[in-house]
Amino acid sequence: MLAESGVLGSAWWDYLARNWALVSILLTLICLLLISWLVLRKYVKIMFNIIRDTPPPLAMGPCDFARIDGERVVFRAFDNLNLCGMFLIGNHGGRPKGMVIFAHEFSSDMYSCARYCRPLLEAGYNVFSFDFRGHGESSLQPGYQPRQWPTNHELNDMLGAIAYVEDWLESRGLPPEVGLFGISRGAGAAILAAQNHRSVKAIITDGAFSSDTTLEYLMKRWAYIFAKVRFVYENHPPQFWRFLRWLLFCECRKRLNCTFPSVRKALARMEGPRPILFVHGERDSYIPVEQSHMLYEMAPGPKFLWVVPSAKHNQSAVLRPELYAARTVAFFDHYLAGDGAEQAVERMLAFDSLPG
Repeated sequence: MLAESGVLGSAWWDYLARNWALVSILLTLICLLLISWLVLRKYVKIMFNIIRDTPPPLAMGPCDFARIDGERVVFRAFDNLNLCGMFLIGNHGGRPKGMVIFAHEFSSDMYSCARYCRPLLEAGYNVFSFDFRGHGESSLQPGYQPRQWPTNHELNDMLGAIAYVEDWLESRGLPPEVGLFGISRGAGAAILAAQNHRSVKAIITDGAFSSDTTLEYLMKRWAYIFAKVRFVYENHPPQFWRFLRWLLFCECRKRLNCTFPSVRKALARMEGPRPILFVHGERDSYIPVEQSHMLYEMAPGPKFLWVVPSAKHNQSAVLRPELYAARTVAFFDHYLAGDGAEQAVERMLAFDSLPG
């Protein structure tokens, strides 16, 4: 037995001696792959920690708007979690122009609809506003901490809100047709929910973004700032960053208990016509204005993009309140209520005629 082991060992060393070049190449490749993987894992963890711990932009001040109260209701998200919402009845004398579902931004609540939707109420629309899970008076899902990115959980909240409002409308003999008005993360959730919902007739977004492309943009910034190994951030094709993004999403799925549906892909798959008005602050330092430009290009149309000069993240309604009110009302008047002369509305909302 010992003799056989000695023979095998001798044969193995003879093989290595004869093929030392091939063995060296294989060992070098293994070392390079291992080092590359360890480096990528290190920076994925850094990026994950930044995603987990980075605070969102300041949503709004305490005196930003006068609060509006409505008829309080409790309904269920698509995954059966209890959520709270309220119906606000507009000035229409019993003949509403339509129903708008408002989706608030991260770290806000259903009452923030007053900042954006008061002109719609005055124009004769009813508004349904609700608290996403973990916000306001809605339930907090065990094992999930909401963050500023729209996930599968916020999508379930939005789908539950749409289904609840559809039932509410049908029970009153009204057509189950709605408009969606979403802010930042709420805008992403609205687009995701609208993809396969033909009852959604028109959408307004303010500060919208797609988690995949936004995180890829932030990864490049973070890699440049934190990476000590230059190959992590220099001269890489798009496929490299998509792979790094995939690793980051896998880490988030495992540790944050959520997935990040692509708003970009939802728009690309959305069947038209689906009128969408994108609003974005020109000086938004949190979500680059290029995000709304990209989403605008992906949208099926009719579509409009209003970049508000000098406005920061979600501040367009504060900086230009009268124009903001006029354009949001005009958009829903035409595409949800079916009122107004089409040419006049489109001139008002047209991309080239939105100087601010």
